[in-house]
Amino acid sequence: MRHLNVLLIVFLTGCVAPAAYITEADKVGYAIIAEKRAETGLDQSFTIASAEEQLRHRLLGEQQLVTAATPEVAGDDTPISQFRLNSDPFQLSLDDALQVAAQNSHTYQTNKETIFRQALALDLERDGFRSTFSGLLSSLWSSDKGLGGRRNGLHNTAQTGVVRQFKSGASFITSIGLDLVQLLTANRVSARGLVADASISIPLLRGAGAEVVTEPLQQGERNVLYAMWMFERYRRSFAVQVASEYLLALERMNRVDTAYDNYQRLVVARKRAKRLADAGRLPGIQVDQALQDELRARVSWVSAQQKSAESLDGFKLTLGLPTDARLELDRQILSTPVKSLADSVHELVEPPSSLLQLALASRRDLRIEHSRVADSQRKIRLAEDALRADVTLLGKASDGAHRRVSWVERENVKLNPDNGDYSALLSIDLPFERTAERNALRNRLIDFAASQRAQQQLEDLIKYQVRSAWRGRLEAFELIQIQQQALRVAKRRVMSTDLFLQAGRIQIRDLLEAQDDLVSAENSLLEAQVQYRIRAMELMRDVGSLEIDATSDWLEDVNEYAELAQ
Repeated sequence: MRHLNVLLIVFLTGCVAPAAYITEADKVGYAIIAEKRAETGLDQSFTIASAEEQLRHRLLGEQQLVTAATPEVAGDDTPISQFRLNSDPFQLSLDDALQVAAQNSHTYQTNKETIFRQALALDLERDGFRSTFSGLLSSLWSSDKGLGGRRNGLHNTAQTGVVRQFKSGASFITSIGLDLVQLLTANRVSARGLVADASISIPLLRGAGAEVVTEPLQQGERNVLYAMWMFERYRRSFAVQVASEYLLALERMNRVDTAYDNYQRLVVARKRAKRLADAGRLPGIQVDQALQDELRARVSWVSAQQKSAESLDGFKLTLGLPTDARLELDRQILSTPVKSLADSVHELVEPPSSLLQLALASRRDLRIEHSRVADSQRKIRLAEDALRADVTLLGKASDGAHRRVSWVERENVKLNPDNGDYSALLSIDLPFERTAERNALRNRLIDFAASQRAQQQLEDLIKYQVRSAWRGRLEAFELIQIQQQALRVAKRRVMSTDLFLQAGRIQIRDLLEAQDDLVSAENSLLEAQVQYRIRAMELMRDVGSLEIDATSDWLEDVNEYAELAQ
């Protein structure tokens, strides 16, 4: 029965499923993240679990895309082959693009996992200051040849202990062990041994004090905050990247339409020139000029198609979708008129100082650099502590005795404090050799100076980014006004030159040049409108006021930024 109890204990303590440990790690990691998000005022939900149904797997199944994935299982455990075939392109609005990217982007998922890894690392640092329990069970068969002949027996041992590291630097260790020795003879002679011991170590100079001992724990706490702040910064940059690539992909599509329309106009112009030449009203060389422009327009149309497809494929990679997936973007976005800037803002060539102050107060990456300067200062104090003498007070107490097969006739051991062994030791390691510690201190001072320079450099970079985005937005707005006027002029030129050509008052070259200018004006106006929206998002991102929410309402605010100048 006793052996069965031992086996039951081993089974219960040693056969915990890995899934239980994973669940426990997830619980601890998410609890730490929730704790830190509450401290920083971040209330968004957080998980590293994949979406129940990723659009990537859905497209692989519905559009029958090529994949080498094995087994072919979607995110919701649905085999790809069981998806219903759908040859229609997937409709993707700008509002949905960010959500799709957050669920499917590999880089986005990696950044979230970085936070979780830091949370697990912090849990490990915290575990260093928890009571750690240990247990050991062993059973040894031995054969001993003594004066009375050879003895065969079993030596069963059970040992348990506790280790505790205190934040003051003191460490405490205690353990108790039980020996059960039994001869394998007819009379089953047995004996019991019992041993208990405890020890404590207290540093008095080097390595003493909560500031020194808990430095890895403090750094672990801050690393979680750094990872969260960097992720929030990344979310904003990622949102701007997704929206920018969406708009740029639409611009490329519009360039295809513009190139095609221009090609069709030049085909009509060449045919008209041919009829006029046949009627003797136009020299043949001008027909050749029209044909050359028609061929160049066709080349431009083909090139625009390739560049548009390449831009769309790059956007799919950003979203984490297969490049051969068929997507259809919302082209109505480009038809939305760009809102005009307030006069007070429009007159400001340079951003107001209040905007720069807001950026320096809001940017989370700047907060990280500020905190890293403080980290460097703490590490200097640790390096200075390492130069001191190592003075340690040790205390130890033990009682009891072990039993072996050869000592089976001895009495069972009982604990008696009066018979225990006690000792105390004061150890002093004088700081004669501290070359490594000396060099480490000098390196920490260099690191501190470098962290200050990094903070200053980032501060200057933030100002540059805000000023550049501000000027870029104003430039794009001015270009919109200019290109709108240029487009009106270009359209008027095309109409007038077409009439003059029919009247025989101009050459075909004048009409061809007018049509080229029309294409350039159309493309330039659209480019300026897209850049205006992108610059507005970049400005909000660089200032640190771009708030990303689940409903994508942030996209409605990218053109309403005049209030920051007030």
